[in-house]
Amino acid sequence: MRKDIHPDYVECKVTCACGNTFQTKTNKEALSIDICNECHPFFTGSEKILDAAGRVEKFKNKYKLS
Repeated sequence: MRKDIHPDYVECKVTCACGNTFQTKTNKEALSIDICNECHPFFTGSEKILDAAGRVEKFKNKYKLS
């Protein structure tokens, strides 16, 4: 491999909008992100099913599920 063609690989401090911070390695020294694993609904368990016009109930009734 040729020398001096790759960017520097440094420690990076990542800061989320929720206030969570963590360290990783990349070619930048700092990153600011909007959402992380601490505030994302999928990882926190606060994910909700959007039910427009009773679709979930229709499905359950059609297939006789609880």
